[in-house]
Amino acid sequence: MTNDSYDKPMPEPTPDSAPYWAGLQQHKLLLQKCAGCGRIRHYPRPMCDACYSTDVTWVEAAGRGKVHSWTITHHAFVPGFRDELPYVLATVDLEEGVRMNAQLRGADPVSLRIGLPVRVDYERAREGLTLPILRAEG
Repeated sequence: MTNDSYDKPMPEPTPDSAPYWAGLQQHKLLLQKCAGCGRIRHYPRPMCDACYSTDVTWVEAAGRGKVHSWTITHHAFVPGFRDELPYVLATVDLEEGVRMNAQLRGADPVSLRIGLPVRVDYERAREGLTLPILRAEG
């Protein structure tokens, strides 16, 4: 999907999240790793919630996980999502021990289950914006 007249909410990268968004542009899922205690965290933020260090490095995630939960959206609260209805928004436990949310594409809603293996994929929404999406793996 490529649409330069993108009519959905746009992320606003911050100094803490800019490497995450830049990684998506390169089809890499980058996660923060605390340089103090080694804990992986997602969503990007300035401080480790385990040791309160502000020192961070970035690591590339494997991009694999399992469905923790999901919701099927039937009503578009933002008009830009109307053409995608119904869509599945999934919360996934990544192999790195963190959770992320993204749209799950190409899965029959009847086949959804907790523990369903998924992989992260990438979708160019518009020039300069690539979003993570999820695809079922079996």
